[in-house]
Amino acid sequence: MDEELHDIEDGKIGPTADSSLIGNIEETNEAKRLETLDEPVSTTILRDLNRIWVKMKHVLMPTSSERKLMDWDLWGPLFLCLSLSISMSWTAQENQAALVFATVFVLVWCGGGVVTLNAVLLGGTISFLQSICVLGYCLAPLNFASILCRIISNKYINVVLVGLAFAWSTKASVGFMAQLLPPERKMLGVYPVFLFYLTIGWMVLMQG
Repeated sequence: MDEELHDIEDGKIGPTADSSLIGNIEETNEAKRLETLDEPVSTTILRDLNRIWVKMKHVLMPTSSERKLMDWDLWGPLFLCLSLSISMSWTAQENQAALVFATVFVLVWCGGGVVTLNAVLLGGTISFLQSICVLGYCLAPLNFASILCRIISNKYINVVLVGLAFAWSTKASVGFMAQLLPPERKMLGVYPVFLFYLTIGWMVLMQG
């Protein structure tokens, strides 16, 4: 007993040892976080582009593992939203190009926010930014369809392209988000996702 009291007084047992361990862990995490501060900007950009491409592959191939989408970021969704807005404003009249761009941009982010809020209120185990990330990356097929519709002027081919892109985007996003919703509320959470991509697909088709 006396030995234990002596160890406590010397700081070998008790809060001092624990705080030292915590301090070492915090220093290690801080060191890892600061490792990227000294790297070249080109290395940072290439690393971020690689992450975007990896996540996009998970969207373009929905049957593959979806764990990469759990590690959310907003660079990919921002890039896809901007490219969709730009491609849809190509064929707009000069005095309406800015309006089309702004409308698509706002619709994507506000619509994604509403869909995400609905999933959270239904008790989904997905964070707000994680859902925005998934919905944004799943715009990739509609992006490709929008670009092709500007190149191909055949109305029937455009309908097929947009239809396939809509189905692809919906399948990729629903397959991910349905896993994070309560079983009895999956339909309530998935239905707004369907409407979200249907609205964007319709705008791509009409603007084409």
